[in-house]
Amino acid sequence: MQGLTERELRAWRTSFQMLQVLRARLGQQLQADSGLSNAEYSVLVLLSEAPDRRLRAYELGHAAGWEKSRTHHQLTRMCKRGLVTRERSGSRGVYAALTEKGLTAIKDAAPGHAQEVRRLFVDRLTPEELDQFAAIAAKILDNLQTQQPPQ
Repeated sequence: MQGLTERELRAWRTSFQMLQVLRARLGQQLQADSGLSNAEYSVLVLLSEAPDRRLRAYELGHAAGWEKSRTHHQLTRMCKRGLVTRERSGSRGVYAALTEKGLTAIKDAAPGHAQEVRRLFVDRLTPEELDQFAAIAAKILDNLQTQQPPQ
C-alpha cells in the first residue's frame, strides 16, 4: 500500500481541517441565532426546496448523505420539535413534510446563515477561486456519489 506524499498529505489535512472548522463555526452560528443544528438546517433546506415541501424519507436521507438510522433519528427529533411531520404513503412508504413552524424556522435562519457563509467562505476567495473551488469540490463529490463504499 502506497502512503501519501508530503504534498498529498498537506492538501488532505488542510482540506479536512478546513471542512471541520467551517462546519463547526457555521453550526455555532446556527445554534446561537436560530436554535437549529447543522443537521436540522440541512433537512429544512432540502424539504423547503422539494415539491410540496415533502420528500420520501429515503430520498431525504440520500440527499443528506445519511444512513437510514440517522435519517430516522433526525426526523424523530425534528418531529418532536414540530419542524417536520411524517406522513404514511401506502403500506411501507414514509414522507417527511415541512410544517409551518419548520418553514418559519428556515426562513428566519437563512439570512444569518447566508451572511456567515459569506463572511467565512465566499468573501475569502476571488470569483475565479470560487469557481475553481466549486469545480474541484464537484469533481470529488461526483466520485464519492458514484463509488460504492467498501463492504
